[in-house]
Amino acid sequence: MTPGRSCPLDYRTTPQEMARTPAPEGLRGLETLYVVGGLYGNLEALEALLAAFAAEPAARKALVFNGDFHWFDAEVDWFSEVQQRVLAHWATRGNVETEVAREQIGAAGCGCAYPDWVGDGTVDFSNRIIERLHAVLSPAQRQQLAALPAFLRAEVGGLPVGIVHGDADSLAGWGFCQEAMREAPMRAAARQACDAAGVQLFASSHSCLPVLQALGEGRWLANNGAAGMPNVQGNPCGLFTRVATTQAPRALAQVPLNAVGARSPLHLALCPIAFDFAAWRRRFDTRWPPGSDAERSYGQRIRLGPAYQVGQVLRQR
Repeated sequence: MTPGRSCPLDYRTTPQEMARTPAPEGLRGLETLYVVGGLYGNLEALEALLAAFAAEPAARKALVFNGDFHWFDAEVDWFSEVQQRVLAHWATRGNVETEVAREQIGAAGCGCAYPDWVGDGTVDFSNRIIERLHAVLSPAQRQQLAALPAFLRAEVGGLPVGIVHGDADSLAGWGFCQEAMREAPMRAAARQACDAAGVQLFASSHSCLPVLQALGEGRWLANNGAAGMPNVQGNPCGLFTRVATTQAPRALAQVPLNAVGARSPLHLALCPIAFDFAAWRRRFDTRWPPGSDAERSYGQRIRLGPAYQVGQVLRQR
């Protein structure tokens, strides 16, 4: 295995396994669902997100963190605060949580399973970041993370939703990334995974850039990119996925959904998380000063956003 580029066998999942797994009681009959991937330890984004969720008027609502809620929080108190506040809600493991939950960092390194188009420098930075993060956990915190599921099912207004970190086949898979969604065969494979899993929508993250992709036959993929970092050029906001019986008041991209058996359309949106960016920069810069692995890998994106435009996010075919 190449650290940072390989998937361990215990990352493997299947759509058929999801089809056999019922939604927990707390994730059934929802009016509003938030799915939040890639918080990356951003406490300021977490504060803004929890405030937005608390303001949702729905009687039946749920918030799911679908992995990589840890990353930059490589300090004991910082890590502990993120973990405590996240695990007050539903959560699944990302590759970050899976690897730091091990007694020792294994041959997978950061577990990101980076594809070939990601440079070796980024892979090396991530492998070193995970080592720093691993050092701050207590045994109890490792046990909490190891106990989290690799995926969850939910149901919003009659719409079955599959919640994964990577894709339908691997906790760190890249089959739901925006690059893959440019290709018709990959969109067809994602639609087939929906059918095999018995869901109409997959909510993912992992690949760190957002895409709201129509898969055909009423199936959709919502990849929120990152809740804790900028997602489009020139905009510092994080993003989360919202599925609800009401329209999102603010959205980067939003589409109606027609769930089988639903009495009225649902709404699928990628919504901004407008957090205190200056406070976040101070926190990040204190822990990861110039020349550190995280600053070298993510500093430019945090300052300027990625080279990715708003118009690239919503893809209706």
